Amino acid sequence: MITVTNLSKKYSGQTVLGILDLEVPKGQKFGLVGNNGSGKTTLFSLLLDLIEASTGNVTFNKIDVHKSEEWKPYTSAFIDESYLISYLTVEEYFYFLGNLRAVSKEEINIWVQEFEPFFNGEILGQKKYLRDLSKGNQKKAGIVGTLIGKPELVILDESFANLDPTTQIRLKKLIRDEAEKHGTTFLISSHDLIHVIEVCDRIVLLEKGLAIKDI
Repeated sequence: MITVTNLSKKYSGQTVLGILDLEVPKGQKFGLVGNNGSGKTTLFSLLLDLIEASTGNVTFNKIDVHKSEEWKPYTSAFIDESYLISYLTVEEYFYFLGNLRAVSKEEINIWVQEFEPFFNGEILGQKKYLRDLSKGNQKKAGIVGTLIGKPELVILDESFANLDPTTQIRLKKLIRDEAEKHGTTFLISSHDLIHVIEVCDRIVLLEKGLAIKDI
């Protein structure tokens, strides 16, 4: 599904990421592990065409992400809280995403009830703006938002950070369930190897922008 070829990113002449080749097949739960500054977010930003590569290219289903937008309807991501719309409530945010993916309010209202165990009664019906939620609850809303419309590919950066241990366990189950039900391809990054081991089929270890292990 995803093919990375001779991909690199340089800032002021210094290479911060260099991936010679990488392939992720459809349906795989792919884990990206590395310390802060190892290049995880840079790689995800390149995959999503948020920044321009210094060399190389990325394709989703043979579509060059830098030259076409045909990959966007089936791709979803939550990198950080900047992906949220702070002045909306959680429900309004879900409706907005649903509108982008041709999912009605009525469908959203029914669908979102599946995630009440993950939300733990702290998200829906609170009449709070996203900006007023805790970091952990903002992340819960952002992660569930990526699943609206059953995308083929979901990219989650540092998805376990700011979540309490119980919610981390629920998130792992959520990812496994979504992958099993819909064949969703997940790309999940973390600096914590334990979390990724428990949920992913494959793990790539980044160090100083290089993939030093592929397990």
